[in-house]
Amino acid sequence: MANSADNEQRWWFCTRHMTVEPDDTPCPGKDLLGPYPTREEASHALEKVRERNEAWDAGE
Repeated sequence: MANSADNEQRWWFCTRHMTVEPDDTPCPGKDLLGPYPTREEASHALEKVRERNEAWDAGE
């Protein structure tokens, strides 16, 4: 059973390494997208950025 600390874990996507990183990542903030509540969501960070850019370009 997961403890409450595990439930509060945040995840980041590092654009320098192109990997999902835990909350204690040593990567600088300028290279990170997030935070995301799950590792799975962080793994789709670039897709989310692309979707938001397309919506912005379309004037939505």
